[in-house]
Amino acid sequence: MKHIIKLFLSTLLIIVMAAGCDTDELHEMNINPNAVNQIDMNYFLTASLLGMASNGSSGDNRYTDWRTNMNFASFAIQHFASTGGNAGEKYFDNDMEPQNAPFQFYYRDALRRTTEILKQTGEGGYVAGRLVNTRQAARIIRVFDMHRLTDWYGSVPYTEANKGLEGIFQPKYDKQKAIYTDLLKELDEACAAFNASDIDYAGFKAADFVFDGDIAKWKKFGYSLMLRMAMRVSNVDAAMAATYVTKAVAGGTMTGNADNMWVKMALTPSEWMNQNGISRAFYPGDGGAWQGSLLSKTLIDQLKGPNKASTADDDPRLTIFTNGAMTWTANDLGTPIISDPLLFEGMPSGVDGSWLNNFYGTTVTPYTKFCAVNTKMMQDDEPYQIMNAAESEFLKAEALVRGIGSGITGTAQSHYEAGVRMAMQLYTVYDASLAVSDAKVDAYLATYPYAAGTALVQIATQMWLSKFMMWWDAWSDWRRTDLPVLVPSNYPGNATGGTIPVKLQIPAAEAAGNPNYATTATMPDKMTTKVWWDGGAE
Repeated sequence: MKHIIKLFLSTLLIIVMAAGCDTDELHEMNINPNAVNQIDMNYFLTASLLGMASNGSSGDNRYTDWRTNMNFASFAIQHFASTGGNAGEKYFDNDMEPQNAPFQFYYRDALRRTTEILKQTGEGGYVAGRLVNTRQAARIIRVFDMHRLTDWYGSVPYTEANKGLEGIFQPKYDKQKAIYTDLLKELDEACAAFNASDIDYAGFKAADFVFDGDIAKWKKFGYSLMLRMAMRVSNVDAAMAATYVTKAVAGGTMTGNADNMWVKMALTPSEWMNQNGISRAFYPGDGGAWQGSLLSKTLIDQLKGPNKASTADDDPRLTIFTNGAMTWTANDLGTPIISDPLLFEGMPSGVDGSWLNNFYGTTVTPYTKFCAVNTKMMQDDEPYQIMNAAESEFLKAEALVRGIGSGITGTAQSHYEAGVRMAMQLYTVYDASLAVSDAKVDAYLATYPYAAGTALVQIATQMWLSKFMMWWDAWSDWRRTDLPVLVPSNYPGNATGGTIPVKLQIPAAEAAGNPNYATTATMPDKMTTKVWWDGGAE
């Protein structure tokens, strides 16, 4: 009975107190004054920069690289080959992770952060009108992420993406042409809006661990991205391409390797955070059975030149990309088996173990015979490459050859040769021993001189080589140019009819859960369907 009376009195007291309070006062009582309700947007900028290297995943820095960059794109463009089955090399669609990973992780992680920065620094945000440089950097990062997504999938959610807090849980899909139109506008505006005199510059500089607040380098990155995107649409929208090639050149693209964008990596805090996902995915026992993923015959033959009995015509990058065949186990990684460049051999694409055994007339253990990726480029704290200056030089050379845009000084040959030099000399960030002297570059250019009649083939081939480690971007370049000429595999049971894939497929969960997929995604949603800039539907 005493307990009942106490409960009654307590309830009565609550009622009396509530009667003396209005609704607003009761609401205030339910707010934790110590809760975090505002986050410094510069923290989000740092996280967004790191997300460019972990490719959307804040929980696993190797996930998307392992599945899409490596297990799909590197095989599709024939930088690597394997005896295993995968969508990139054997053109199977029974393992959807490599195709699904970017869609899942970019929207879930990377794009959420930049979207929040833009929301809070825009109209109605709690720092509206502030953090000018943080906002512009976030706009450029968001363009980088979105242009990759639409390049891979075609039409994707854009204008309604990442608006769950606004009640949009099934975003519409925007056409790729419309996405590109807006992304290029965003780059144009963002590059022009940076301000070194902004009162919040110190916070921006502290958050920017890539360019250390160097606005000139941010602009060069933005305009280099603009040049890439302008040339990407050049086969289907000449006017858009010409407009933005001209703007990019006038704004100023990357001019040397000091401008390259690398995201710094670290060994801490754990195996899942801040480490180079490519290095981790290659490491035996961590990323998987990568002893079967070796440099392809297509790549090695290109690097070795036509005279396989001499090193005189070799590309200097032959001994940068690989140091030969070696042991490839967690307990013994890197012991040389074949270290003489004259004996370097790449693995044929599109074959399996039985094919190798039959061809060579003996049982073949791939990693004891074919070239593996150079271990000097595989440390967990290696910097992660986002974009290099060589690309801008190659694109300027191509634009001059094709007569796209205006304002490019110099000749197609001068830009081509500058691109080759920059591409060959960018790898010292991994190890000082990977330096290539000017004399070696000069010798290479003398051996393989620029020729106007084959200029587009030369430019595309050098672009293909310059994007080692950035295979998903090289895949997009190849889809646009169809160069260099790659011989596709026609492995039994493939899903493309023996053609190299040209699109990733949307995850099944998205297809089933968003009704907009059926009406506005790029269709048919298959690896053989071209995106707009590759000649497909808008």
